[in-house]
Amino acid sequence: MYRRLELFSIVLFALNAGMAGGGVTSSLADEAGVEVGVGELRGAILSLFAPAGAVATETNPNYKGAAASAPAASPSPAAADWPSYNKTLTSERFSDLSQINTKNVSKLKVLCTYDTWRLTSFETGPIMVEGALIGTTEFDIFSIDPSTCAENWRTHEEYPAYIIPTNRGAAYLDGRLFRGTDDGRVLAYDFKTGNRLWETTIADVKKGEDVPAAPIAWEGLVFIGNAGGDFKGAKGHMYALDAKTGKIVWQFFLVPKTEGDIVRGPLGTTPLDTSTWKNVPGAPISGGGTWTSTTLDPASGLLYVPVGNPAPDYDNSVRQGDNLFTGSVVVLDAKTGAYKNHFQLVARDWHDWDVSNPPALIKTRGGKRLMAVAPKDGHLYGFDLADKKLLYRTPVTRIENVEEPFAVDKDVHFCPGAAGGGEWNSPAYDPLTNFIFTGQVDWCVTVKLQTREEMAAVPLGQVWTGDKNLNPFNVFGKFSRADGFWAGWLHAVDADIGVWKWRLKSNYPIMGAVTPTAGGLVFFGDLGGNFYAIDAATGQKLWGQKIGGAIGGGVITYTVNGTQKVAVATGYVAPAFPAEIRRAKIAILGLEGG
Repeated sequence: MYRRLELFSIVLFALNAGMAGGGVTSSLADEAGVEVGVGELRGAILSLFAPAGAVATETNPNYKGAAASAPAASPSPAAADWPSYNKTLTSERFSDLSQINTKNVSKLKVLCTYDTWRLTSFETGPIMVEGALIGTTEFDIFSIDPSTCAENWRTHEEYPAYIIPTNRGAAYLDGRLFRGTDDGRVLAYDFKTGNRLWETTIADVKKGEDVPAAPIAWEGLVFIGNAGGDFKGAKGHMYALDAKTGKIVWQFFLVPKTEGDIVRGPLGTTPLDTSTWKNVPGAPISGGGTWTSTTLDPASGLLYVPVGNPAPDYDNSVRQGDNLFTGSVVVLDAKTGAYKNHFQLVARDWHDWDVSNPPALIKTRGGKRLMAVAPKDGHLYGFDLADKKLLYRTPVTRIENVEEPFAVDKDVHFCPGAAGGGEWNSPAYDPLTNFIFTGQVDWCVTVKLQTREEMAAVPLGQVWTGDKNLNPFNVFGKFSRADGFWAGWLHAVDADIGVWKWRLKSNYPIMGAVTPTAGGLVFFGDLGGNFYAIDAATGQKLWGQKIGGAIGGGVITYTVNGTQKVAVATGYVAPAFPAEIRRAKIAILGLEGG
């Protein structure tokens, strides 16, 4: 996936630190303050020419679904908090708070900001629990006051950086916080003090593996996997760790285990073998990283794991099978790691179309138990969990030229590209409208393949996409806005029938989280740093304002002392994306006078 592209750009541009394995530490990043300052100055200058945020909404004349919204229920006691990456373990992302609503959202304003003083790929999904808002950067975990942005504590870690400075957030359980690291570990902290409690290694950095995902936690267990699916020899695994000790309770291979693979804990039972790969000699089974969070159904005890691309990303001639379990949602017994079933969305992928975010488990207005998932291939999938059958596959961004095979002697342009479609933030479900909301990136890419000999010569542990372009800014193909495709989409899709009622187009990609509320609103931001409140029923913009740098992380809402707030992660920096260079900050919004 394109996460690697970002780091090449950030490290080369901002820190002059070179490629993966260069030993860049957070201290060196701090010493590069001059480069950071120059980067921010450049960003400020470029922002003078950046277009203002603009959105346009279209209504589907062919939509024949329910017209009226269901009445909102009274807020539950849990509504005050946002205790997990997607609020609930089942990942619906809906908040039953309604103090901020369609009638008063025009009074929304930024109340305070928390400045991390970092230039980073800021993708954290904040959580708010026990009166504190928790966020992460690649090297830090911090606790702030969810009303004033005052810092409670901040714990800094020192280790060699990965080739992209990313962390997507922390999990909370029983007075402990948990996060992954760029050097392949999971760390636990005391919630009140930030003191480190334990550490466990779950990935091999020599193979290009890291742990950027936000964990989830349930019944004494912490669930997290490793990324690194774009490196030769790297493999994705899923783990459950004991929340008190960090001991590995079970491990599950997301692509076939082969001779020499490290086993770190008891293995979950699996039917997976090498029969669905059929790799040519010299091409090791690689890929299947799980680089984002997961979903869990507490009622059934089932864990739903999104699995990324096979490698090499763009040449499936060296892996001539369906490449299980890449491009899939894998369902495991959460207590044992035993395989239950899987849903493969992208078989034998050659476009780098990871299943890139946790699915939402919902009960629709029509009574269906549904798994909704929106990967990087630009579609929203709805599966009936009663019989595991696909109900619909709805396009939710631009899709063009996806059948043409890649070649060594020509460029192939296709949409969505490796940075398009749905990224690390999940679809969201609003039970009041019965709509599933998907934030999407409309951006294409151009690819030309390496020869078989060139791919075979790539050393183990190095980036292995199969793309011939040697420019480190374009290791995942040529990303360009010259073709005019640079936008974002927000679709409102009827959960029962898979037909969209309205769709909104933004002049910047929508990569951050999408959050519907009982106030009749949908909150989201874009890569222009614009934050919006939309009428959930109609798609009309009710409020919008630029609130900081590019928005690529979490959007959450909660109450403090009975007052509803909204927190947004701003300042996503990736020069591969033509966005402003701004420091990573948490912006907290509320009603004027609130």
